[in-house]
Amino acid sequence: MMETTFNEIENELIDDCYNFINVLAIDAGTLVKKGFTKAKNVSYKTSNADLVTEYDRRCEQLLIQGIQNRYPDHKFLAEESTSKLELTDDPTWVIDPIDGTTNYVHGIPLIAISIALVLKKQIVIGVIYNPLHEEYFKCRLGRGAYLNDERIYCSKTETLEQSVYAHEVSMASVEWLREKNMKRVYKFASIARGLRTLGSAALTLAYVARGCIDGYQVDDLKPWDVAAGALLIREAGGVVYKTDGTTFDFMNSYLVCAGTEKLCQQLIDGIKETDSWSINFG
Repeated sequence: MMETTFNEIENELIDDCYNFINVLAIDAGTLVKKGFTKAKNVSYKTSNADLVTEYDRRCEQLLIQGIQNRYPDHKFLAEESTSKLELTDDPTWVIDPIDGTTNYVHGIPLIAISIALVLKKQIVIGVIYNPLHEEYFKCRLGRGAYLNDERIYCSKTETLEQSVYAHEVSMASVEWLREKNMKRVYKFASIARGLRTLGSAALTLAYVARGCIDGYQVDDLKPWDVAAGALLIREAGGVVYKTDGTTFDFMNSYLVCAGTEKLCQQLIDGIKETDSWSINFG
């Protein structure tokens, strides 16, 4: 994908935003961590597997308010407050306050605050933070990916047989997504060294960037689930495509990724194969 060229003023803005969000995200993490062991008010959105708590809303409010106070002309795509997905060339923050809310509600410490900054439709900053495990992933376009200030890289695994592959098996709880996802799980689980489901797309993408998960595929999500993680993987030396193998677009969040081009192509080929199967998992 061709990267956008930024002028001096825009680069100075990106620098300032990067320094600023790395402070604000820690504050958001403190809030999320405090709420982890407390009783929560849980509401349902689209299904009984699509949950939201007061901490999702409070965390998002903290982040948006903090950004607005410093950058009043910036725009937002945020999970709990965005009703229409529109992207312009203006600086836009893409926010998931708690990715993995079901984990959060059930006391499973695999969650992430995901924050990306997009400028001229290009992702320029990515932050994924799990405050429960003190895992702080961050990157800036062209400057590498980091975990707790240590440089990280994707794995060099090139074959599915040697890989740990991740898939959001819980997507099968949605009836119209069940067949597609179960066919893919059946295919890849029978070949890969291991299959994992973390329950948080953002955290899984961060683990691909870290090199402990070799490949990952997920469809039918939203920009805030994948924007920061997609940049992290690329900055860690990995590759990200749309599920059909075309250029990835975080606004159309059908994603396949891996640490290497060869492994990613195997995943793409396997998906094309399974999507042609006539198996009924209903």
